[in-house]
Amino acid sequence: MNPLWLSHFTATSSIGRGLDQTLAALRQRRSGLAPCAFDTVDLATYVGEVPGVDAAQLPAHLADFDCRNNRLAFLGLTQDGFDDAVRAAIAKHGAQRIGVFLGTSTSGILQTELAYRRRDPATGALPADFIYRTTHNTFSVADFTRHYFGLTGPAVVVSSACSSSAKVFASARRMMASGLIDAAVVGGVDSLCLTTLYGFNALGLMSEQACRPFDAQRNGISIGEAAAFALLERPPEQLDADAVRLLGTGESSDAYHMSSPHPDGLGARLAMQGALNMADLQPSDIDYINLHGTATPTNDAAESKAVQQVFGSRTPCSSTKGATGHTLGAAGAVEAVICALALRHGLLPAGLNTLQPDPALDVEYLLENREQPVTYVLSNSFGFGGTNCSLIFARAD
Repeated sequence: MNPLWLSHFTATSSIGRGLDQTLAALRQRRSGLAPCAFDTVDLATYVGEVPGVDAAQLPAHLADFDCRNNRLAFLGLTQDGFDDAVRAAIAKHGAQRIGVFLGTSTSGILQTELAYRRRDPATGALPADFIYRTTHNTFSVADFTRHYFGLTGPAVVVSSACSSSAKVFASARRMMASGLIDAAVVGGVDSLCLTTLYGFNALGLMSEQACRPFDAQRNGISIGEAAAFALLERPPEQLDADAVRLLGTGESSDAYHMSSPHPDGLGARLAMQGALNMADLQPSDIDYINLHGTATPTNDAAESKAVQQVFGSRTPCSSTKGATGHTLGAAGAVEAVICALALRHGLLPAGLNTLQPDPALDVEYLLENREQPVTYVLSNSFGFGGTNCSLIFARAD
């Protein structure tokens, strides 16, 4: 494929708003996970909550979109001058030539949960001020984003569980390659809600402590929330040396099980190999792998087998979910931004909370940060139902 340029990118999660706070947290090995105190949730678990989401106020003309997910999106879009960059791209390309491709899983379901608490006691009717289309609906976050910028090009939401906001990079790439658009706002937004927390608890997948990816004693995930975005454009003839490019995307669907990965990592392996093939790279070219690394016994075991089959056991890797929590539909975009920071600053981030790597998972899992030149990185995002996506990013030099 012809590489695409991440001309601007940003992330907001429990470890910070914007790139500076995110990078500082990674360097300081600081986690955003804390005992759950979200809303009325009564569960012994840790979450990665973004402070200040409830206090965020959407522009008045977008009041119909008001929900936690869109407030979180708004916080993310207004960091690092990202909104100014999109407006500059509109001036350059035209509002109809910029697409919006976002990933989410539960979208604004919290708004429905809150509405159900206010049902009419006699009829059971939901309150009149509840607007499903602009809040709960999965497309809501893309609709909000396109209205916020006044964009009139294609707008798409991918909701493939935890691979959602990685797959949007591939969707945008295909549409740019077809000549339908000249630039794309890609990313992901997922916010905390009771359905997610109690749902994963019902599946027996939640840890009572901060998650420990790839640890011998790992026992479940910690859920987080986040908003992360990138502006994809075709690269100019001259790029700064530390500019970040998207070189390859690999997707697969092994459809092994509704909630469990293929035990041998078949789909994961196909996704990673597909990304390498598109980027025209060898496994030995990759300097760092950002693992999906959810900290459940089966997911980490399956991913380690896939990594072993493609890369062997000497490529440095880690999961950053010990810092941010598993941000579900936003995870792919958050970790794409972390990979971009790794490339730009020569930082391989350590996996947090992991004390004793599982000897059965034969990979080079980083327990300490490593500073070194980084040229190529691969990021994995694997979702329920076997929807898998791997992305390869590179420095311009």
